[in-house]
Amino acid sequence: MKKIVLILLAIFCYVAPTSAQRFAYVDTEYILGKMPEYASAQKQLDLLAQEWQKDIEKKKAEIQKLKSDYEAEKIFLVDEVKKQRLSAIDLKEKDLAKFQKDKFGVNGELFKKRQELIKPIQDKIFDAIQKVAKDNALDFIFDKAGSVSMLFTNPKYDRSDEVLEEMGITPSEDKKGNSNNSGGDPDLPDESPKN
Repeated sequence: MKKIVLILLAIFCYVAPTSAQRFAYVDTEYILGKMPEYASAQKQLDLLAQEWQKDIEKKKAEIQKLKSDYEAEKIFLVDEVKKQRLSAIDLKEKDLAKFQKDKFGVNGELFKKRQELIKPIQDKIFDAIQKVAKDNALDFIFDKAGSVSMLFTNPKYDRSDEVLEEMGITPSEDKKGNSNNSGGDPDLPDESPKN
């Protein structure tokens, strides 16, 4: 009998704290899509990347021309000139690889520019999510757009529009109609946390 009581007590101690936790989720892709500053930052990054890509294509064309000229003339060239031409081609290829790495590499200029432009936007979203969580006494907020697999989401727990409103952005009506209170059983009361 004591064992049963201890087992029931252990189960109660395990289940009781977890059942009181409150959670919600947001869709950061949706939120970012509603932020004009994100669209502007993305446009700046795209233009920068396109400009650098044009430079890369130009450098590739120069290298290809040097190679073609070399192949066409190599039978007429002395060994010393051949070495000079091959060395020049090799130097141009190394220059191209360095340029690509400097612009598009892991710590390249595009990455740094993305950090410069996007980080303040991410911080703004994070601060708004923190405020929504605090105002609604939520224990967890998951990101539907993130790497967490959410196989099913009840729209009444979606706080994306509240996060947008917290940042001063008016959510669209198409999503707003699907958010917070819809998607569940209409006969059941809304169980989403309120102030």
